Amino acid sequence: MTTRGRVLTYAALLVGALITLFPYYWMAVMASNSTGDIYSSPPRLVFGDQLFHNVGEVFSRIDFFGSLLNTLVVAIATTLAVLFFDSLAAFTFAKYTFPGSKVLFGLLLATFVVPTQLAAIPQFSLMAELGWVGSLKALIVPAAANAFGIFWMRQYISGSLPDEILEAARIDGCGFFRTYWSVALPMLRPALAFLGIFTFVNAWNDFLWPLVVLIDSQHITLQLALAQLNGLYVTDYSVVMAGTLVAVVPLLIVFLFGARHFVRNIAAGALKG
Repeated sequence: MTTRGRVLTYAALLVGALITLFPYYWMAVMASNSTGDIYSSPPRLVFGDQLFHNVGEVFSRIDFFGSLLNTLVVAIATTLAVLFFDSLAAFTFAKYTFPGSKVLFGLLLATFVVPTQLAAIPQFSLMAELGWVGSLKALIVPAAANAFGIFWMRQYISGSLPDEILEAARIDGCGFFRTYWSVALPMLRPALAFLGIFTFVNAWNDFLWPLVVLIDSQHITLQLALAQLNGLYVTDYSVVMAGTLVAVVPLLIVFLFGARHFVRNIAAGALKG
């Protein structure tokens, strides 16, 4: 690549990074100002001195730490379950042939066209029959596996896990689960890192299903708690943005940790290749 091409590439990446980061900057600016400053014209683009006051208002109006703990439990449990069940199912679909495997995988892909909202009513009825309405189990168990994760992991396994390695494991006496756990799983870390980040963020930000199944429950998630900051007639947007800013911090930590793990494993694989 020429010097001019390299400069243009870095410039494009810089512009893209600034566009991506600007909403977070704007959220932090609104969280540090008052609602009156937010409505001012022209809008303020610099940080104010109201951040700690607004964060204090968030903690006083809602049970922030209780809902944060509930969300952490749901997000972590869901992510671990998805990583295990989706990778196990994907490994089976990718490397083993059994009667009806293609039909079953086709039915799995067909669930992609079913809107999530369409399944809310029958899923709520099932949770009511099990007596799980109002409990965190109703958020974790239905999300323990999903079609996207199985499809993503299957495609990755098909292209990155050679059959010769699995055959060598069988010759050494490894059974199905031992081959999956000791041979396949360590080679799937980049795909697992991506799927883990994707699942954790979705579980953390989920609003509709918790709103439906946690009705009249004390075990609300963080998104439902933040929704309580919206007033019936007047909304203090600076407080809402302060709550959102604090709620985003765990997501940034997970993303930074998971992304670094993802890049490190990709780089290691490239060097070995």
